[in-house]
Amino acid sequence: MSTASLADKHAGSLRGASLPKWSPWAIAAGSLVVAVGIGLAAGLDSKVQWGLIAAILFIVGTFGIAARVEGRRQARDRVATSLVWVAFLLAVIPLVSLIWVTVARGVKVLDLYFLTHSMGVVADSEPGGGIYAAIIGSLEQVGLATLIGAPVGILTAIYLVEYGRGRLAKSVTFFVDVMTGIPSIVAGLFILSLMLIFEMQPFGFAGSLALAILMMPVVVRSTEEMLKLVPNELREASLALGVPKWRTILKVVLPTSIGGITTGVMLAVARIAGETAPVLLLVFGNPFINNNPFEGAQASLPLYIYQQYSQSAGANAAYDRAWAASLTLIAFVMILNMVARGIARWKAPKTGR
Repeated sequence: MSTASLADKHAGSLRGASLPKWSPWAIAAGSLVVAVGIGLAAGLDSKVQWGLIAAILFIVGTFGIAARVEGRRQARDRVATSLVWVAFLLAVIPLVSLIWVTVARGVKVLDLYFLTHSMGVVADSEPGGGIYAAIIGSLEQVGLATLIGAPVGILTAIYLVEYGRGRLAKSVTFFVDVMTGIPSIVAGLFILSLMLIFEMQPFGFAGSLALAILMMPVVVRSTEEMLKLVPNELREASLALGVPKWRTILKVVLPTSIGGITTGVMLAVARIAGETAPVLLLVFGNPFINNNPFEGAQASLPLYIYQQYSQSAGANAAYDRAWAASLTLIAFVMILNMVARGIARWKAPKTGR
């Protein structure tokens, strides 16, 4: 017998018995069949209950079969892997279901006419109308909020990472953490109190201010983490050449982390794009087109969805418009995320020579 054959035989004896690669799929299929049988026998009508029973049976079955064939140590490893897959499915299934329902119901009235016309004098119970005014309002309000919140958040993060020392930096960090968890309605009430003090009427820019408050802590946290990933050797090399610190930050630190910073800003924009409470308090909504965010009430996509759905009792037209606007908002957020990923990949530091 050759040396290679002896080595293969010895390695096989060390590995011991192992389950085939298709065994997880077979265990999952068997668990699903048994779960359906238990559900039918117990009179459980919910498919969610069937799925939870199947997940439990899959984990228990994986451990039992693997422990018998491969040993308890390998069985625990397979159970950990199974838990990861079950958690992944529990997270993905609701997301896929949400997107499926939104697309199925939103495509009924989503067309070019719906995107290029406003409600105007169309009643909520009547067919027709569109979301053009809401699209314009959302773009202006979110755009102004980004112009306010993104620079402030980025500059705050630069201060915390590059200059922040002592009590002031700790205080800023504390308040950023507090702002990260505040409900959106609180930001809306804060701006509303200022409007009441100065006797101002609802207008689009007021909603932008509330959205900027919600956006700032997200930008600060994401930018701070990206700046911390920049190696200190780059800073030290630049400073050793006599470059001022502000120029080192501008020419070395920011270009290195610009991809992650842009991604964080885009995710913050996507986060505020769907906020309804501040807009409901401060903008009020408008069925007609208002291109001026500094005067008069404006529409927005989240508020349009809320208003149409709240008026949809007995009105299928309003119900369909709400779902079509929801689909438009999801598409808007998805486009932002795709743009963020593209910019992050484009601006990522190049590896190799």
